[in-house]
Amino acid sequence: MTKPDIHTESGRIVGDNQNSITAGQRGPTLLQDVYLVEKLAHFNRERIPERVVHAKGSGAFGELTVTKDITRYTKAKLFSEVGKKTPMFGRFSTVGGEKGSADSARDPRGFALKFYTEDGNWDLVGNNTPVFFIRDAIKFPDFIHTQKRDPQTNLKDPKMMWDFFSQSPESLHQVMILFSDRGTPFSHRFMHGFSSHAYSMINAAGEIHYVKWHFLTQQGIKNLTAEEAEALAGSNPDHSQQDLFEAIEKGDFPKWTVYIQVMTPEQAKVQRLNPFDVTKVWYHKEFPLMEVGVLELNRNPENYFQDVEQAAFSPGNTVPGLYFSPDKMLQGRLFAYADTQRYRLGINFNQIPVNQPRCQVNSYYRDGFMRVNGNGGKSANYEPNSDPAAPIENPAYKEPIIDIDGPGAHYDRYEDPGNENFEQPGKLYRIMKEDEKDRLVSNLAASIGAPTVPKIIRDRQIELFARCDADLGDRLRKKLP
Repeated sequence: MTKPDIHTESGRIVGDNQNSITAGQRGPTLLQDVYLVEKLAHFNRERIPERVVHAKGSGAFGELTVTKDITRYTKAKLFSEVGKKTPMFGRFSTVGGEKGSADSARDPRGFALKFYTEDGNWDLVGNNTPVFFIRDAIKFPDFIHTQKRDPQTNLKDPKMMWDFFSQSPESLHQVMILFSDRGTPFSHRFMHGFSSHAYSMINAAGEIHYVKWHFLTQQGIKNLTAEEAEALAGSNPDHSQQDLFEAIEKGDFPKWTVYIQVMTPEQAKVQRLNPFDVTKVWYHKEFPLMEVGVLELNRNPENYFQDVEQAAFSPGNTVPGLYFSPDKMLQGRLFAYADTQRYRLGINFNQIPVNQPRCQVNSYYRDGFMRVNGNGGKSANYEPNSDPAAPIENPAYKEPIIDIDGPGAHYDRYEDPGNENFEQPGKLYRIMKEDEKDRLVSNLAASIGAPTVPKIIRDRQIELFARCDADLGDRLRKKLP
């Protein structure tokens, strides 16, 4: 079999890929070796900006199959009939670490899904936890800074994290999960996924329902102990990525059963706890899980950089029948996620194949770096215009009317009784088995008790845990000096 030729970026066949053009056998390299220059210049630019969060990730292609009728809640075409299949791409990631960090780190796991529907891409960007550390996006940069490196030492320092958490009691619910067994999943296949935020659905009659999404693994839950996670970080820091890739390669396709919880606007108005606070769950007894379908991953990418590293998700990518909620954290993410992709990948990032919608896309956007889709050709780049073939707006697809109540102001997060911070973390602790409680306390003590964490921060955090459950506070006090 004859191998293909190597080419320059402009298409010229390369005659020698082993030796530069030099002035004599031992002389200097000549600038006229344009292939050498091109090769080095491309190499210098191979790395794109790393994601600030969710830098270390794995991904695969698959499909969503609808198993139950939910058309009474949404007119979204991907849920129009039982048995319908929609192609998708999923990316799973750690949150705080850099691209070369260990898969087994104690950290939430990103659970990002892109569905290629006939009405455009729908992205559901969540985590493997049903809650988050903060409820307002204005605190997100500060929170993430605490998960990164100290500005002086460039070292990870638990002091930063606990200083922030001990003064942000809304973090307690997620912190409890993070330092439980669920903080170190065995791999991406053996964990649940959640939208975390409340979203909304709109049906054909224009009625709105609020929903939370749940993706429950059919592989079963499997976690690592702190000792196992630490050992894996040294022996195979890419364990989760390897596990997902190898499972799909051998045909052991991972699956998740998809569910929703549903809340009416009338129910939302009378909830004691704020239903749009992402630090809270909706109690299953009041809002039971309703099956929607099955998510299956069944194809590995041919090239990691092309598909996984360049995958760009945003909760702002919706389709008719699926929409947002008043969740403050979600509202911030609607801007931040798309904007970070414009920075990382350029303004035309949606033309990269993994991000490209599978439906016809018409717009008046033009130009910008890496515009490769014809740039609108000779058609008008403004609207309204007089071209009978030019695209126009369709009033039938206007965003739904959302009821917004109250004057604009900086509302103190502690003044709303629906933002109560201690009830749900306390309940979570009390449903744990004794051995789970022991591991939680040990994991917390190992981190809070680090030498760099001052006693004033340690005591402040323990007092917050004690307000969740007195037993938890007592155990931590006994465990720490």
